[in-house]
Amino acid sequence: MNWTVTMAFYIRKVKGSTDGGRHRNSPPDGGERMKLKEGMKAPGFELPDARGKMHRLSDYAGKTVVLYFYPKDDTPGCTVEACEFRDAERHMASKGAAVIGVSPDGAGSHEKFAQKYALSFTLLSDPDHQVAGKYRAWGKKNFMGREFDGLIRSTFVIGPDGNVKAAMYGVNPKGHAQEVLDKIGQRG
Repeated sequence: MNWTVTMAFYIRKVKGSTDGGRHRNSPPDGGERMKLKEGMKAPGFELPDARGKMHRLSDYAGKTVVLYFYPKDDTPGCTVEACEFRDAERHMASKGAAVIGVSPDGAGSHEKFAQKYALSFTLLSDPDHQVAGKYRAWGKKNFMGREFDGLIRSTFVIGPDGNVKAAMYGVNPKGHAQEVLDKIGQRG
């Protein structure tokens, strides 16, 4: 018998997994695929904004899209990141780029967050982590020695052709908007 298969079976049996090793809140594919990389086709999506309007990646065909995933509205790191994107949005727009933020939060939370910090870019709700899963932005995290499934702060620059131009996982909110500006060729 193949050692890899035997070990995987043993680990699942020892941990008592009945779902093939997937955790209850994992995306449908179990998070087993590799992360997105430059040159790959960006996964399509359809998600609502704070007013309930549906947005699809195909709505932005021919434009550069800065798609960033963040864990929660109005928390310290997410606020720093959102405000930096707000401040850099004009520079990104001058390069034909649209900024879109995605989190598990609902429409009401997004609306309050956008109003509180004068965020003019689109915030989309992904409560079931389906789109985050497609972008590999939902997965295993560690905090204070505890492992859990959660949103991995990630940003994707998607070119006008729909291909990933940059994929950044586990980003630091402070200074990240400038890093993205550099990726799309505009210094602030």
